Amino acid sequence: MFKGLGAMGDMAKMMKAAQEMQGKMAEMQEEMHNIMVVGESGAGLVKATATAKGELKGLDIDPSIFSGDDKEVVEDLILAAIKDAQSKASERAQSEMSKLTEGMGLPADMKLPF
Repeated sequence: MFKGLGAMGDMAKMMKAAQEMQGKMAEMQEEMHNIMVVGESGAGLVKATATAKGELKGLDIDPSIFSGDDKEVVEDLILAAIKDAQSKASERAQSEMSKLTEGMGLPADMKLPF
């Protein structure tokens, strides 16, 4: 198709590859809203569910931790579970992006989006 165009053909190939990458990135960003991760604290007494984008979607608290004297402990457990979910979301997002870059022949440690 690009025979005889020399550098123009290479440029066209690069543009096509860039468009494909842009499409795959958009697809991956959309998938991140559907991938769920669960963070825990207190040996599973508090669980926070988030998307791979880091959006908190749910919180599950074991009723056994409720006591009037333990308000600060419960708050700390909730925060710890949320932070754990956010950390896992970030790791999962980076893992998914690494799969995308490797599939395109880019270096595995390349950070996307730029």
